[in-house]
Amino acid sequence: MSIKKLVPWNWFKNEEENDNTVSIRRSEQGSKQQIAVSDPFAVIQKEINNIFNSFGSNIFSRENIFSSPERLLKPNLDISESKKDYSISIEVPGVDEKDISIELSGDSLIISGEKKQETETKENNYHRVERSYGSFRRILSLPQDADPENIKATFKNGILNIKIDRKSLPSSNVKKISIN
Repeated sequence: MSIKKLVPWNWFKNEEENDNTVSIRRSEQGSKQQIAVSDPFAVIQKEINNIFNSFGSNIFSRENIFSSPERLLKPNLDISESKKDYSISIEVPGVDEKDISIELSGDSLIISGEKKQETETKENNYHRVERSYGSFRRILSLPQDADPENIKATFKNGILNIKIDRKSLPSSNVKKISIN
């Protein structure tokens, strides 16, 4: 049995290393705030500042000090492999194809985009809002046998499909030495 079957490739190692952003909160004007976490207390300080800054605001408004901030979207994905390629399918319903970006940086495949909020009318009284809007970013670490020159993407019905051809790796540099 091959050890590779027991320990599969970690596609998410670069995503975990780069996961240094905190949630995005949209203000009434639609501006975005995003902070990087280098100090764990920075997040707490930011939230305390938000509480004090919004102290005089209407606590019954849609966005108040007790509402949870909007999270960065993290689309679900499936990764499979065959002998000739890797296949990645990502669910991005409600996202336009023009709002999706796929980039290759070193051995990282970066998939990002934004689900834009439709303009909402102030006349409606919402009873519940469950749909999420905002930016997303997934960073996948490509295996050694992934061919960065042969990556193809298609988008249909809210599903982004990415095919990455596999290349043959050079055989190991083990040389058999005979005993005389």
